[in-house]
Amino acid sequence: MRTLFIRGILPIVFCTVPFLAAALVVLCIPRVALMFFAEHYGMMEVLIIGGGVLLFLVQMLVAWLALVKRGTTSEAAVDRWLTNLAQAAEWFPMLGLIGTVAGILEAFATHTGSAIQPRVIAPAITATGAGLLMALINILPTWIVILGGDLILMLSGQKPKTAEETP
Repeated sequence: MRTLFIRGILPIVFCTVPFLAAALVVLCIPRVALMFFAEHYGMMEVLIIGGGVLLFLVQMLVAWLALVKRGTTSEAAVDRWLTNLAQAAEWFPMLGLIGTVAGILEAFATHTGSAIQPRVIAPAITATGAGLLMALINILPTWIVILGGDLILMLSGQKPKTAEETP
């Protein structure tokens, strides 16, 4: 029963935390801002959000495997995959910045001398927000594996990893 709890139930519980945290972040964004985003997103935002959600789901699968395999011989291989996937989260702020620059360039290109309207600079702002949101959400799986993995090791009677051994 204890093994079922440690190896079966705890990994599932830990893997729900990033989903809940991501939902909480989205719920904390003002409704007006979400509506503005929904009305003004473009292809860059589709790329960022689509890629971010896909990466998040793959990371969550690997995070679950990492928690289940914690303390076994296949632990290192799973951790290596999770580390490599987590590094991809660093791309999202850069994609957001590219979208920001492209949006600003577009605003200048269409500028006719009058004041720049918010709808013209919207792609710049939405790309930045999408990039930051996806970067934040995609760091959660690694964080959960580090914390949850140590708890799983302690409950199973093994010594948790030191900082040098953690991916």
